[in-house]
Amino acid sequence: MSVYDYLYYVILPVLAGSTLLIFIRFIIGPTLSDRVVSLDLLLTTGIGIITIYSIHTDQPAFLDIAMIMALIAFLGTVAFSYYLEKREKNE
Repeated sequence: MSVYDYLYYVILPVLAGSTLLIFIRFIIGPTLSDRVVSLDLLLTTGIGIITIYSIHTDQPAFLDIAMIMALIAFLGTVAFSYYLEKREKNE
């Protein structure tokens, strides 16, 4: 089994299953913080899927897209945590 087969037949289904579980957590998350963390994890898992697709199809342009998505996800999570911190101080 080559590395490409391992990525395609093992890692990709694991990421797909974890995406489903994370999405369920996003739907049922009892607090807003749980939903923000699960949304960030969904984006991170999506970046992993894009990376595996990029390796499998030998198209490095998708890696640039994955890096931009990672930066946007990080900035969004930091901004939302800043908002939650300000909201807790005002209450």
